[in-house]
Amino acid sequence: MGCDRGIHIQTDAKVRTDYMDLQPFAIAQLLKKVAEQEESQLVLLGKQSIDSDCGQTGPLLAGMMGWPQVTFASNLQTDGDGLLVERETDTGSEIIQTTLPAVITCDLRLNEPRYATLPNIMKAKKKKVDTMVAGDMGVDLEPHNQVV
Repeated sequence: MGCDRGIHIQTDAKVRTDYMDLQPFAIAQLLKKVAEQEESQLVLLGKQSIDSDCGQTGPLLAGMMGWPQVTFASNLQTDGDGLLVERETDTGSEIIQTTLPAVITCDLRLNEPRYATLPNIMKAKKKKVDTMVAGDMGVDLEPHNQVV
């Protein structure tokens, strides 16, 4: 997708990474730490996870950061110091203008991924991937909701 490097947040092997153990509140706190450390101005997230289908991480992160958010983005364009974001709604779409920094949750129509070529796959293997240990980030990973 064109990134220069990656960040892998490693969790304890005993922590289930589905909704049972690692919940959206903790994930948002982890992402907040990374966004602050990286001095990010734009955080792009999927609209929802496939394991719990919650759709809570993006809005929680925006609230924790005190940043504006746009959910279900299907098109992004720069607009001076901000963004114009087309978002999917139940009745069609609407265009939202927002300032940066911002959190955007992305709909599947936002991007059409390219198939990676063999030379680019080889280049990607050489990209730097930093590993951060979730337990060292000062975030309480304990679940706040219990599935009964």
